Formats: sequence, structure tokens, C-alpha cells
Amino acid sequence: MQLWSWRKIARRLHLWLGLSVGLLLVLISLSGAAVVFYVELDQALHPQLQQAQAKADYQQALATVRALYPDRTGPWRFEVTDSAGIIPARYYNPVETVGQGFAPLLLWLSADGRTVLRQEFWGQHLMTWLYKLHYQLLLGSTGTVIVGYLGLASLLLLLLGLLAWWPKAGQWRKSLSFKGRSSAIGALYDWHKSLGLLSVLPLLLLTLTGVMLALPEPTAAVLQQLPGQKAKAAPLSTPEVEPDQQHISLKQALSAAQGAAPEGQLAWIETPALQGPYYKFRVQLPGDPSRRFPHSYILIDAYSGAVAQLLDIREQGSKERILNWLHPLHDGSVGGLALRCLWLLCGFFPLLLAWLGIRRYQLRLKGRS
Repeated sequence: MQLWSWRKIARRLHLWLGLSVGLLLVLISLSGAAVVFYVELDQALHPQLQQAQAKADYQQALATVRALYPDRTGPWRFEVTDSAGIIPARYYNPVETVGQGFAPLLLWLSADGRTVLRQEFWGQHLMTWLYKLHYQLLLGSTGTVIVGYLGLASLLLLLLGLLAWWPKAGQWRKSLSFKGRSSAIGALYDWHKSLGLLSVLPLLLLTLTGVMLALPEPTAAVLQQLPGQKAKAAPLSTPEVEPDQQHISLKQALSAAQGAAPEGQLAWIETPALQGPYYKFRVQLPGDPSRRFPHSYILIDAYSGAVAQLLDIREQGSKERILNWLHPLHDGSVGGLALRCLWLLCGFFPLLLAWLGIRRYQLRLKGRS
């Protein structure tokens, strides 16, 4: 079959796929753009979180949440942020959101740990609602799967568009040029082509990482076939303790964790449940692409203060190393402010491309009639 006929088939498939799922893809991309800076926007929307810089007191923060929420006896997580004016905290699986999937209780405490400045449940305020819209379409775990397969459709849409444009031998310069045609249909095509070529590589990267995040089990199954796999560390057993034995303080556990990985940057502190065996510290070690959600963990025996386990990203296998890059690539954090701004801009390209394509299709239909 001639190449031109393949190009024609690609154009048809690109058109009909865009008409069928394009609006949903636009919704996902726009909501994605909205949450690129969701932490910063959320803080800006809540002036009570604009606090003076002060050293964070996590020991006091733990005492405060234990006193204010005595029925919440499970682990508390405290985020160690670059902004020292507040202490963000999370309590996973609260009874109020049972059956809603990921919907922890979110708290923001003053840096001295004595005052709760704000309380929300994930998904019940604007920025986390937009986050759930982006990765679940507000449909729970089923929505995550739908988003994953819509992402596969988006990958196909992008590749079909690229194939439909792909120039014949000797026509690259002509195909890459912006012709500036006078007819509306021609001008719409030129703009659609130019914006598509400009954005296709970042959109492919965003879509591919999004698909892999939304479909973790198929992704892991594929990556498991790569060489260089390593077995996961065995889970720790619960240590034997005396009935009246008390937890060591958070300060003592933190000191032990810092001694175990002095080169690490602390990101999260997870305290044990009231009768739990371990403190867990999530740290960024050299080579980890994610600052906010790094992939190394230090477990400290909550009774003896001994280092029970160090899970080091540098000792992980090929599958985990690839998975570790997905989130920081998808949210742009691995590239700092510049990449996040680029990702914000890219979130609007599908809207522009969809409008140009649909408008051109409408004019062509009108011309035929």
C-alpha cells in the first residue's frame, strides 16, 4: 500500500478519535494545568497559612494532634517543607471518608506545633477537588482506570497526528514551514499543524507518564520484564515489648534517622500508631528525582531507638528506578520552576488543538453542504 494512503488513514483516524474523546482529554489537560502549582495556589487561597518563618516543632505538633483528636489513634504524617511557617499534617483513612479511596484528613499547624490553622479532607476543597478531577474524573478508582485508557487514546491521537503530517522525502522544509494561507480552512490547518509540532514531544511525555501512573499494575508488569530487577526488602516483624514500655520521643527517633543517613534531606515524618512499632522517615538521598515524595525510607524502632531498616533508592532495581521518575516528570518538579511553567503552558495546548481541529472540520462540512 502506498505511503500516501497510510497518511490518509492516519488523518481519518486522528479526526474521529479527536472528535470522540477530545473533550475529555481537554478536561484532563486543563485540570492538570490547574494543579501544577496546586500547593502554592492552595496556600495563596488561605491567608491564615501565611505565617512568619520559625523553626518547626514536630514533637509539639504530634502532642497537639494527639490531644485534639484522641480517637485518631493511627499514624500521623508531617511534611517537612521548605516553608518553615507551617507544618502540614495528614491522617490517612479517617472514618469520615471511608470508601472514598485516597481521602486523608489534612491539617496545617503553626510552626510551633501548638495551633491548628486549618482542617480539610482531601477532595473537599478546591485544589484537591481539581486534583481528583484530573486523575479520577471524580469517579473514584474506576475513574483512575478510565483516565489511564483515555491517556492511551491520547497517545494514539498524538502519534496519528504526527503520522498524518509526516512529510515525503525531500519535502521536510516545505512541511515545517508556516504557509499563512488566506483561506480559513487552510489557516486553521497551518495553526493546528504548527502548534501540534511545537507541543507533541512534551505532550507525549506528559501523556505517557500519566498513563503509567494511572495504570500501575500493567505498568509494573511490563517493567518487570526488564533486566536488573532486585527483590523487595522483606517486611519487618513486630518487635516484642513490655506491656508498659513507652515510645521514645519523636526528637530521639529523628536524631537516630539523621544519623543513619546524614546525607539525606528529610521530606516526611510518619509517627507510629499509639501501639505501633516504628517511626518512618521519608528522605531524599542523592540520585532521587523527587524532593517532595522521595523514595528512601528509614524505620526507627519506636521503643529502642535502633535503626530497624534503611530502604535506599540507590539499591533498587530497574523497575523501581523507572517508576521513581514518573511522578516528578509528570508534575514537572524534577525540572524546577522552569519545567513546571512549561507543563502549565502545555496544559492549554490540547484545548487550542481541539478548537482548531473542530472548527476546521465544521467549515469543511459547511463547504460540502
